[in-house]
Amino acid sequence: MISNQNNNNLMDEIMRSLISNNSDGIKEVLEILFNLAMKEERKKFLNADNYERSLERLGYANGYKDKKIKTRMGELDLNIPQVRGLGFYPQSIEKGCRSEKALKLALAEMYIQGVSTRKVQKITEVMCGFEVSSNQVSQATKELDEQFEKFRNRPIGEISYLILDAMYVKTRRDGSVLDTAILIAYGVNPTGKREILGVSTSISEAEIHWREFLKSLQNRGMHGLQLIISDDHTGLKKARKTVFPSVLWQRCQFHMIQNAMAYASKKDMKFEIADIMRSIFNSPTLEIALEMKRKIIEKYKTKASSFINWLEENIDEGLAVFKFPKEHWKKIRTSNGMERINREIKRRTRVAVIFPNSESALRLITAILIEIHEDWITGPQYLNMKALLDNEKNELLNL
Repeated sequence: MISNQNNNNLMDEIMRSLISNNSDGIKEVLEILFNLAMKEERKKFLNADNYERSLERLGYANGYKDKKIKTRMGELDLNIPQVRGLGFYPQSIEKGCRSEKALKLALAEMYIQGVSTRKVQKITEVMCGFEVSSNQVSQATKELDEQFEKFRNRPIGEISYLILDAMYVKTRRDGSVLDTAILIAYGVNPTGKREILGVSTSISEAEIHWREFLKSLQNRGMHGLQLIISDDHTGLKKARKTVFPSVLWQRCQFHMIQNAMAYASKKDMKFEIADIMRSIFNSPTLEIALEMKRKIIEKYKTKASSFINWLEENIDEGLAVFKFPKEHWKKIRTSNGMERINREIKRRTRVAVIFPNSESALRLITAILIEIHEDWITGPQYLNMKALLDNEKNELLNL
């Protein structure tokens, strides 16, 4: 924590920079804030402040190293804190620059390859703050790709719940603009934390692409899987049955309600069908849900035969959640968490509009996913997994 006195001094310094430098003062403010964040990070790393005598101290500060960082606000002159004899590098810089660098690269590649509009050229110049050369793009691409490849191929470990989905972005391929599928997986580990597990690009969501993606998760050591949550996509469904045939599947209840509404015989019946589906899904037990299913089939078999035919064939795919702890139902009965990730990706990639290639799209999306992953891993627990452990013990006792 920053003391009130230090906080006041910081605010005075920021205000002086803004007043004395007009619009250029924003660059000075960024330098002040970055340098402060890095100093705080070093203090936390060492478990002690500068010159502080402490038995908990883990090492000693060793001055600063000057470094220039290019950002959309111009080139920042930063003082990177050093630590004697220990591997320390402030993550605040890496986290602040990764996705920006990836976005710059996407735009710069468009500019260099001659496929950009004047608008893209203008955005590139503003964001990069310097003339873009193919050598600069090549060097930055290599640096980022090495980092992102390590993240995408890191060992995984035990995962209890796996959530899968895909989104599409527009990329150039062989002179045409085509939709490229981005396959994304995240999971909940035994500590109750969420992790981004994988991301991949493919030309479609065909079974072969999903199968390769799921096998890559398996090959990286993912094990202990108890439930897969996803929408009912044909390619994903076939791939899941091939790679994880014995793992339970929870079909996203939110998407199931939307699917069911398409079978309404009249427009004003859509909302009635939605209420019917919610009443089944919100049942307190599986037995009550199945009893409600039976009564609804009896009541609507003549009035809405198309809906009832669909219900009989599909409803059980949305009820796997009842086999898991009630405390987890709200979080594992839909893939809505993935929808929020997709919205964030779309918000952050909107400037690029059309990516010059699939590699560029994967680079920027990976950068965004790493930020989300780091927030999840360092943030609060998502689920209390003791309930799942107790659930497993009860099942063993009932065998």
